[in-house]
Amino acid sequence: MNLGQLIIISISLSMDAFSLAIIYGTVGLEKKMTNLLSAMVGTFHFFMPILGSVVGLFLLESFIPNPDLLIGIIFTILACEMLFGIKDLNNNKTSITGIYQALLFAFSVSIDSFSMGIGLGLHEENIVLCGLLFSTFSFLFTKLGLDFGRKLTIKFGKLANIVGSIILLILGIKYLIFNV
Repeated sequence: MNLGQLIIISISLSMDAFSLAIIYGTVGLEKKMTNLLSAMVGTFHFFMPILGSVVGLFLLESFIPNPDLLIGIIFTILACEMLFGIKDLNNNKTSITGIYQALLFAFSVSIDSFSMGIGLGLHEENIVLCGLLFSTFSFLFTKLGLDFGRKLTIKFGKLANIVGSIILLILGIKYLIFNV
C-alpha cells in the first residue's frame, strides 16, 4: 500500500472515535478529561495494530495462502460492523468521569485497529508507520470530536461514521474483487 492509502485507512479508522467523541463532547467533559481521552485513544491506536500485526504474521506463516483476500474480508467486516453500529451511537451517551471509563472508551474505539493490524501484518506493511498514522489521526479526530461536540449535532457524528464505513467497504471490496 502507498502512503495515501494508509492515510485513508487511518482516517477511516478514526471515524468511530470521532463520532463517539462528538457525542461525549456534548455532555461537557472537562478539558483535562478531553486531553486524557484523546491521548488514550491515540496510544491505543498505536499499539493495537502492532499487536494485530504480530497475530497477522503468525497467520501468514501458518495458515493463509492469499493474504490479500483476508485483508478484503477484514476491511469489509469492519465496514459492516461500523455501519450496523451507527444506530447504537445515541444509546452510548453517558459521561466519562474516571480513568476506567476513559480506558474502556479508548479500547472500544481502537479494537478495529487490532483487526486492521492483522490485515496489515498479512500484507507485510511497515506496521510502525501504520501505528504512527493511526495514532496521529485518531488522536486528532478524537480531540476534534470532543471539542466540537458541544457545537455539532449527533447527526453529524453518524455521518462521519457512515463516511468512514463506506471508505473501508470500498477498500475491502477492492481487495476482494482483485484477489478472488
